[in-house]
Amino acid sequence: MRRFFRLAPATLAIAAVLLSTPTPAFAVNKDMIQLQTQIQQLQDAVARLQQSNDERMGVMKDLVQQTTDSVNKMAGALDTLQKQMRVQSEATGKGLETVSGQMQSLNDSVDELKARLAKIDRAIADVQSAQQSMGARMDNGGSPAPAAAPMDSPPSASSGKTSKQAPPPSAGPSASALLPSNAELPTSSTAPPVDDLYRTAFSDYNGAKYSLASAEFTDVIKFYPDSNLAGNAYFYLGEIDYKAGRFASASKNYDKVIEQYPGNQKIPVSQLRKGESLLSMKQTEAGARELRSLIQRYPNSQEALAARTKLNALGITIVPRTR
Repeated sequence: MRRFFRLAPATLAIAAVLLSTPTPAFAVNKDMIQLQTQIQQLQDAVARLQQSNDERMGVMKDLVQQTTDSVNKMAGALDTLQKQMRVQSEATGKGLETVSGQMQSLNDSVDELKARLAKIDRAIADVQSAQQSMGARMDNGGSPAPAAAPMDSPPSASSGKTSKQAPPPSAGPSASALLPSNAELPTSSTAPPVDDLYRTAFSDYNGAKYSLASAEFTDVIKFYPDSNLAGNAYFYLGEIDYKAGRFASASKNYDKVIEQYPGNQKIPVSQLRKGESLLSMKQTEAGARELRSLIQRYPNSQEALAARTKLNALGITIVPRTR
């Protein structure tokens, strides 16, 4: 475009020189017409360039405006995202606690199903054994005499249970045959098996019958204090207290799991709940210490992740423990 602006004055100067030179009239008229035509063409070209430039400038202005609008929208979206991330970070701790509780419930349900399957397997084995024994006697020509099932023999004196008369094989397996092999016998002859007692308590807990579940979990601990399920019972007693806002009592029950039942699968979540109970009682230093201990002992667990989130929300720096 600048090139055309430079050509226009030069062309006019040439035209002036030509006009000042004495020439014949017809030649002057012809040259003038050509010069005017060229000037008009140049002016048209300049006008077109100017129009094109104006159009391009308009497009560029639109692009700049659109870019500015996009940047403003992105800034607003980023600000909204940051706010959402802060809210989600605060809610993550609660979400992890919920997930942790659900995982514990699933673990208990799996344990319950395993115990039931074990009982069914033992019952089937006892029935098959009784049928084979009876069939063998009949094959030998004798009548099937009443005989005790293999699991119905009186327990040793250390079991603390009185012997019972064994039912005939046709009666099927007795109640003692359904006891899991790793279950401790109760100190009282009236107490149900530990698995049954715990399963009933756990069912009432899931049904929000907390008063009844509390009494039943207490019975598990009373009759089977050395069972690993007693550790689970202490945990759920702590959960019942925690839901009711009895944080001091909840902390003591969680501590029972941690201190008295090494290897219990509920130790990590018990330590998390104990730390949260202490924080709820405004014992920030003790609660933070418990959560740090959890992170050190079980660094890759869901409970450790929840503990980190809780400490971060409180603005507490997690410092690795020196050995």
